[in-house]
Amino acid sequence: MPPILEIHIVPVGTAQASMGELVARTVRIAKEQGLRYQVNPMGTSLEGSLDALFAVARAMHEAAFAQGAPRVITSMRLDDRRDKELSMEYKVQSVLEKLGNTA
Repeated sequence: MPPILEIHIVPVGTAQASMGELVARTVRIAKEQGLRYQVNPMGTSLEGSLDALFAVARAMHEAAFAQGAPRVITSMRLDDRRDKELSMEYKVQSVLEKLGNTA
């Protein structure tokens, strides 16, 4: 399974509370690098090699500065499982099945 990185980027000190533009800009970076991604209400999950994930995470972090934030707080969680082939979709589907949902 390729590692999965969940990233959450918070620009601090900006004039507006909305972060939709920043999210779109950062996800575009991952998309342009060919990484698989899933946007969720509180962050973005990325799937790829460790090198690619860390490079894109840095580019996403820098994008918040490029958009004018004087301070950026980035949180990341990495799931690197090497004993079994899994994917982001598999992990979600597994939980849904355990809840009795098949959608």
